[in-house]
Amino acid sequence: MAEIIQRDGTWTFDGETVRIVPGGKAHPVRLALGELAVPVEALAGISFEPDRKGGRLRLRLRGGACPVLRAADGRLKDGADPYVLAVEKDRTGVAEYFVDEVRNALLIEQVPEGPVDRFLLAGPSLPVSGGGGDGTASFDGETVRLTWNWKAEESKTASGPATFPLARIAGVRWLPSIGLENGYLRFEPVDGPVSAPPKYDPYSLELWGLSKKEYTAVVVAAAVLARLPQARTAGDAPAGAPALTKAPAPAPAAVPPADDHDVLLRRLRELGELHRAGVLTDEEFSTAKQAILSRM
Repeated sequence: MAEIIQRDGTWTFDGETVRIVPGGKAHPVRLALGELAVPVEALAGISFEPDRKGGRLRLRLRGGACPVLRAADGRLKDGADPYVLAVEKDRTGVAEYFVDEVRNALLIEQVPEGPVDRFLLAGPSLPVSGGGGDGTASFDGETVRLTWNWKAEESKTASGPATFPLARIAGVRWLPSIGLENGYLRFEPVDGPVSAPPKYDPYSLELWGLSKKEYTAVVVAAAVLARLPQARTAGDAPAGAPALTKAPAPAPAAVPPADDHDVLLRRLRELGELHRAGVLTDEEFSTAKQAILSRM
């Protein structure tokens, strides 16, 4: 088993699953998500990016595999991204070993890099809450609740907290504050989008970017997205498109046991064919072959 323990968090890999546990002082988004289990079939790749202070481990997931990444739509900073780990200078060797182990598994399992048609990771644990700006959003799996604070507009506070069941939600979109532009967490009702700006929209939180905690609104967005009843492929939606729906809940992938010699022998033959065809270099073939032999 490969393991790397850092102040930023701990990653372990047992050949089938990368387990991610955030450090105690990690970004609020990562703390809100808690421990994550990422199956090999959800991975498109992994890299180690060295720098003067050490570097970063970065997991690359297949498009549509993770509801958090789908809700974030590429807008998470590295500090908030649960799939990035800051590595200290004296642990770069361990990080490189971790990369090799995951890459070997991807090669052996022949995991494609392309998008998937369903989430391969569960959404955030429930109940969940987050946000900031002019209120807080919470979700218990059935109902979304927006609780306003004293900074919210009267058009929102006049009727008290806004609550609506999941069945009334057609989509959810999260946009963080960028520069001088405020962000928002917006829930789109099934009877049509609201034309009012987020500041006045009772289906939206306005996010001002005054604290890291506001980023936790994306966790609420991901939790709702993962449980929406509608079905639409999320893997390769265009950048900037609303994160509207979830794909059906994933079924556990069948993983052959480590001692299934017939399966491993078949993979050895497949690797040999790829090597002879020039798809794999001598080094890649040797590494993958040794990994299979160690499992036999």
